[in-house]
Amino acid sequence: MGERHGLPAAPTPEPAPPPDLTAAYTALAAAPPANRALLDEAPIRPAPSPADEADPNPQAAPYSLFGEILDWMLAPLLLLWPMSIAVTYLVAQSIANTPFDRALEATVRTLAQQVQVRDHRLVFDFTEAAREILHADDATGVYYQVWSADGQVLSGDRNLAPPFPPGVHVEDEMTVRGIVRFRPETMGDDQLRVASLYLDPSVYAGAEETADAPVLVQVAETLEKRAQLASEIVKGVILPQFLILPIAVLLVWAGLSRGILPLNQLQRRIRARSPDDLSPINPNDAPEELLPLIESFNDLLARLDTTVTRQRRFIADAAHQMKTPLAGLRTQAELALREHDPAELRRRLHNVADSTDRATRLINQLLALARAEAQTVQAPPLESVELVGLARDVVSDMFERALDKHIDLGLDAPDEPVPVLGMPVMLAELVKNLVDNALRYTPPGGAVTVRITPGQGQAALEVEDTGPGVPEAERPLVFERFYRVLGSGQDGSGLGLAIVREIAVQHGAEIQLTFNPRAPAFRAGATEDELRLPGCLVSVTLRSAFETT
Repeated sequence: MGERHGLPAAPTPEPAPPPDLTAAYTALAAAPPANRALLDEAPIRPAPSPADEADPNPQAAPYSLFGEILDWMLAPLLLLWPMSIAVTYLVAQSIANTPFDRALEATVRTLAQQVQVRDHRLVFDFTEAAREILHADDATGVYYQVWSADGQVLSGDRNLAPPFPPGVHVEDEMTVRGIVRFRPETMGDDQLRVASLYLDPSVYAGAEETADAPVLVQVAETLEKRAQLASEIVKGVILPQFLILPIAVLLVWAGLSRGILPLNQLQRRIRARSPDDLSPINPNDAPEELLPLIESFNDLLARLDTTVTRQRRFIADAAHQMKTPLAGLRTQAELALREHDPAELRRRLHNVADSTDRATRLINQLLALARAEAQTVQAPPLESVELVGLARDVVSDMFERALDKHIDLGLDAPDEPVPVLGMPVMLAELVKNLVDNALRYTPPGGAVTVRITPGQGQAALEVEDTGPGVPEAERPLVFERFYRVLGSGQDGSGLGLAIVREIAVQHGAEIQLTFNPRAPAFRAGATEDELRLPGCLVSVTLRSAFETT
């Protein structure tokens, strides 16, 4: 053991368990069975989860899923409805313009046929038939105009403007001869639709006017009838929508009500459960969209069932295990009360103190086991823990106890830090239980060594002793709670290695138990007494904080 590190002279005393918890478990162990049964049946209220504590507004008023879906379905519908009215009106105007434009084109071509050449001059022969065609509908204001080739108005309303000022000849699509073109125009307060037609020069060949200048015929009408037809079209489309829209809302309402019916059925199934029924919910009767929710809820039920089962098992274990030490403590106290011999009374009081120590240790280990199991259910994130310093602190705390038993307790570790992934409190509990177990079963004059060996992506924590060891057949059993190796001669509770196993599971660590190859029993020339002490080596392999994936 020459490489083992020295230990500080002033050990830190082991912290005592909280007095209120000790008193609670002591009272529970001494309680009648009927009272413990009531405690077993009492509802267990778990502490708020980290997700609940992280909620910035846990008291927010609940909202209706039905109303939320209904809003998202009806809001776009109500938004698109005015847009559809506007689009319908534009389409209706286009539809209304088509027949009126055709009639206007027919009128302007009829008037163009009235342009003739008489005595080498252009004249407009506005016959009665043409006049009747022009004024066939008194409800619509109709205007016409005929421009000669030299820019003079032959006939019609002079206020109606031409496409281009008189005398300006522009080669434009509006001036293509023989084709009727339409354009909007304003005359006074009236909005007009104008059809214009430039005549081909062959129509007025022989006239004295310049043959190169086109003759323009225009017919215009007001937009009242067009607007009226467009309004009728819009009414014909929109009015049925006023009937369809409420029906659509009712159908959406009915569809949503039918769609969320499985939610109501699931709610009734959950409410019908007994308080102690934590069995998973059958997902076969639920819609596919609810399967993730049911799976998450079943996972929560499974974890809650595990927590409740462990808490009840802890209460049952505490009540059962505390019976014997408390009964012995009571017996020793009663015997001490009857003693009159000071020496015998002192011996009885020593027995009371020993019983108290055993009960205290049992309670501490029960609490440590409960804490380890609770951490297994809801393990916090692992952090980097300096293993050498942690082990040195634990060994320092146990050093005085080792001196009292005349056991050589030491630490064999590298000088540089060995960081591992873990929870500092739980790793300290693991090392403490391993050292405590080794000191308890190592006879006086023996040795207990805590050894730390860093490796590639991991670190090995070993606690070896020179005690009687554990037979190979019993090694899987010693990690079970309350199991003790027969014939050890020690009064342990059988919880130390169970706590170690729970903490190792939390950290994803590997744990092995073998004989100690460094024990005197394996040296050449070992005596018969040394052969009976093959020692015990417990190795826990932890993940390094420098582990790379």
